[in-house]
Amino acid sequence: MTVQITIVGLGQIGASVGLALANQQNQLLRVGHDLEVQIARRAEKMGALDRVDLNLPHAVRGADLVLLALPLDQIRPTLEIIASDLKEGAVVMDTAPVKDVVLGWADELIPAGRYYIGLTPVLNPEYLHENAAGLEAAHADLFQDGLMAIVAPSKTNSEAIKLAADLTALLGATPFFIDSLELDGLMASTHLLPQFVAAALVGATMDQPGWQEGRKVAGRAYAEATAPTVHLDDVEALREAALHNRENVLRLLGNAITALEAIRKDIEARDGKALDDRLGQARKGRVRWWQERMAAEWMTANAPEIEIPENPGLLGRLFGIGHRPKQNRR
Repeated sequence: MTVQITIVGLGQIGASVGLALANQQNQLLRVGHDLEVQIARRAEKMGALDRVDLNLPHAVRGADLVLLALPLDQIRPTLEIIASDLKEGAVVMDTAPVKDVVLGWADELIPAGRYYIGLTPVLNPEYLHENAAGLEAAHADLFQDGLMAIVAPSKTNSEAIKLAADLTALLGATPFFIDSLELDGLMASTHLLPQFVAAALVGATMDQPGWQEGRKVAGRAYAEATAPTVHLDDVEALREAALHNRENVLRLLGNAITALEAIRKDIEARDGKALDDRLGQARKGRVRWWQERMAAEWMTANAPEIEIPENPGLLGRLFGIGHRPKQNRR
């Protein structure tokens, strides 16, 4: 049986999913949709898709799995468009960095007999320093040796949850089940806060006297620290993520301000030892995290007890979810 996955949004994440599933062509039809036609065609040409469908309702109509690889600000409008065209038993997944609000949208908009699972990919560390973005940053092994955070609404059908775990394994990642509120807190600290800190650094330097000369000598430290303003979320998506994850973002911005104020006081007091200790601890912490991130030793320890497919040929059976009897989604 050939099953259909429709990928909506063909940037780095969406196109990489398509590339990672390229060896499933005998059992899986990869349909892609993007608002930018040229991007969709390029994704097809690079082998991430079997077919492009420029009509969004039609693109999802026959899909067993619909993956919304979209910025947060585009998810609710997309759900509103596709909801009535989802077939019985279809599973909708998204990859946004904020999950609790998406759970609410899914509960409101997705009809009974269709299912929602939230995914947040933690990427292969080999690509964390890559400067490319969007489709240019897509790789078949983007999820290899990474985690996939999986958020399932209460009372979600067990087959839908199994599908998310099996898809994760086929992408080369390890499933990591987590509560939506807990994940939102983690993503606020590791994904959203760095972007706001980068924006603050730009505002603290480019808008000040002397930048006309400063821009000429800004080097690696400045480039790396401000890179998140360019290579991560779009402005609209970052805005919506902050507003929908407001309490966590405000708390963490407060923590960042407190940490900067502590450094400021050390310098103001000419307390070299305190400054050495503070900066040394930061350096050691960063080195330790990077070593752990590259080794990914926590994956085996925290992996859920769930049967992971060893044979990609199992994919067709896994997508049999669309043929089960009707059950309540929640």
